[in-house]
Amino acid sequence: MSISWLLTNFIAAFLLPPLNLLILGGIGVMSLQRRRTLGKVLISISLAGLWLLATPFVAAHLLNALKPAARLPTGKEADAIVVLGGGSYYDTLEYGGDTVGRLTLERIRYAAWLARKLDKPLLVTGGAPDGGRPEGQLMGETLEREFGVKVRWVEDRSETTRENARFSAELLKQDGIHRIYLVSHAWHLPRAVPEFEREGLQVVPAGTGYSLTRGPRPMDFLPSGKGLYDSYLAMHEGIGLIWYRIRN
Repeated sequence: MSISWLLTNFIAAFLLPPLNLLILGGIGVMSLQRRRTLGKVLISISLAGLWLLATPFVAAHLLNALKPAARLPTGKEADAIVVLGGGSYYDTLEYGGDTVGRLTLERIRYAAWLARKLDKPLLVTGGAPDGGRPEGQLMGETLEREFGVKVRWVEDRSETTRENARFSAELLKQDGIHRIYLVSHAWHLPRAVPEFEREGLQVVPAGTGYSLTRGPRPMDFLPSGKGLYDSYLAMHEGIGLIWYRIRN
């Protein structure tokens, strides 16, 4: 396991829900004896924040704020397809070992559909920052075995989106590829696209996970686990964008 990856994610956990709100509420509880008003305020903010971030209505708006405008590739804009990993499942019983996670599966499904439609070669990218088999290898095997799509390049050293871009660009440029379709979830593309462009590639965003806008329903204002998870994803990407800009 990479120490830098572990440290980065450990720090991020304190900035993201639900831990950030639980810490705020805990400080409020400890403040009740000496500064009762402040303690009540902090507890109220913690509970209200947890409620709001767990509602599908708020979560959807946070994710949609990150998504770039949708565009359907035509096949003329680029020469290869690059698909980014989004997590793995480890030691699965039903598959007899490591396999791609849900987010990764959604991405490679769209990449497979796009590869057939556009007849472009595929590159998969993702390492193993928290152990197990590298994502790139799992993605390549799943695409070929379950989707019947040939993978031309497998990048399996990267631990971050920035390294995805760096190591993928090395492989692509060796074969004279400089224009790519970049496949990831739409909310991830604002952070991913600039990283690949920094490596001298021309990037056409090819996002998945778009949905048509609809009016809110009553259930959208009730907290749910999915709502909190979607808010977590949105805030994770927002923090990532800020961090990458600071480093740049």
